[in-house]
Amino acid sequence: MAFSIPGNLIDSQTTVFWFRRDLRLEDNRGLFHALKEKGNVIGLFIFDPAILDDLKDRSDARVTFIYESLKILKEKLEAASSSLLVVRAQPEKLFSTLTPAAVYCNADYEPYALRRDANVRNLMASKGIPFSAFKDQVIFERDEVTKDDGKPYTIFTPYSRKWKSRLSATDLEAVQSEKLLKHLKKVKAVEMPVLKEIGFIPTKLELPPRVISTAVIERYSETRDYPALRGTTRLGIHLRFGTISIRKLAALAGKTNQVWLNELIWREFYQMILFQFPYIVNGAFKPAYDRIQWRNQSEDFEAWTNGMTGYPMVDAGMRELNATGFMHNRARMVVASFLTKHLLIDWRWGEAYFAEKLLDFELASNNGGWQWAAGCGCDAAPYFRVFNPALQAEKFDHEQTYIRKWISEFGTASYPKPIVDHVFARDRVLRIYKEALELA
Repeated sequence: MAFSIPGNLIDSQTTVFWFRRDLRLEDNRGLFHALKEKGNVIGLFIFDPAILDDLKDRSDARVTFIYESLKILKEKLEAASSSLLVVRAQPEKLFSTLTPAAVYCNADYEPYALRRDANVRNLMASKGIPFSAFKDQVIFERDEVTKDDGKPYTIFTPYSRKWKSRLSATDLEAVQSEKLLKHLKKVKAVEMPVLKEIGFIPTKLELPPRVISTAVIERYSETRDYPALRGTTRLGIHLRFGTISIRKLAALAGKTNQVWLNELIWREFYQMILFQFPYIVNGAFKPAYDRIQWRNQSEDFEAWTNGMTGYPMVDAGMRELNATGFMHNRARMVVASFLTKHLLIDWRWGEAYFAEKLLDFELASNNGGWQWAAGCGCDAAPYFRVFNPALQAEKFDHEQTYIRKWISEFGTASYPKPIVDHVFARDRVLRIYKEALELA
C-alpha cells in the first residue's frame, strides 16, 4: 500500500531532508546543512518496497525499530511546529512526482543505496534541483583512509593505525543541527501510516534501548569475550539506523576504551572494503576460495539454524539469535567457523541467515565477518584455523552459564549427539580447502 504525501507540503520553496540511516535530530550533518543553507526544511522517510519485500518475517523487529524511532523523530519535529512525512514508495518514482527547492540527505555506501541515490540525483538534476549528500554514519568514508600510494588497505591493523593518525578533534565535532529547528517548514502534524499499512506487524522481541552504558565500555576489554556477561553495548542497531551519532560514540571510545574504539574502526574498515571491492557481495574477496567444493547439506544447515548440532557453544549462540535477534560476538565467530569449517557449508548461506535474523545487521560487517570466518576475506583468519567449539566453551563459558541459559535440555538425553566429529571435520576441511587452493 502506498501512502501519498498530502496536499502541497513539498513545493518549489520547500527543501526536503530525506532521513535514511540517521533517525535523529542531534548531530545530523545532512540535516544541519539543509537547515543552515536552505531553510524551510521538511523531513521525509521512505519505506522502500525493494528493501521491505525481501524481508521474510512480517514481524521483522528491525521494521518495528525503524517505526518506533520515526514516531520519536516525528514528535520532536512537531514540537518544533513541523512534522515528518512517512510514505511507502519506490524512491525514484516518488521523487519523479516532486519539485522541491533542494534535496538533502546523508550518504549511504551499500551497492543498492549507491544506485538508488545516483538515480535520484540524476532525476533531480534533470529538473535543475540540487541533491546534496553528506558524510554522517562514519568518521572516515570511501577512500579517506588509504595507503600512501592511494590504494585501499586490505589489512585491518595498518588501516586502523592510519585511521587513528588521521583523526582530529574536528572529525569528532558534533554539528548543532538540533539548534537550527527554527528553520524547519512550519506545518500542521501529518498523519503517519500505521505499521500494518506498511505491511508489517509489531515485533515481540525486546529492542535495545537508546542508552549508552559508559560502565560497559570501560570494562569492555575484560568482559567482551564472555557471552554469559553483559559485556557488550548492544548499540549495533543504533549505529545501523543512526539513532545515535557515530561521532558521539567514537569520542567516548577514544576517552574510555581503545579496544572498543577498534570495534568502531572495524565497522568502517568493512564499509571501506565493500565500497572499494563491491564484488564481495556475491563472491569471495580472495577469488581462489570460490573453488571450494562446499557440501551444502540441507539437513546439517537446518540443525545449525535450529541450534541442534550437539555442540553446546554453537547451539546456544544460534538459539540466542533466534530468540532475541542478537548473538554475542564470541559466539558469532564460533558458529560461523562451525558452519563453514565443520559442516563445509557455503559462508553465503550463513551470511543470508544472519542478515535475516540480526537486529544489528549491516551488509558490510556481516559480509566481512563471514568471509573472515571462512578464511576467504580480507585480513581473514587463515583457512587452517578451525575453532574447536568444545575448547571455546571451556575457555569462555567455563561455568556453562551461557550454555545452560539457552539450552534447557543440556545434560539430558534430549540433547542431540554431535552431528560431526571435530577431528574428522577438521581433517576434512583442511583437505578440501587445500585441494581448492592448489587448483587456483
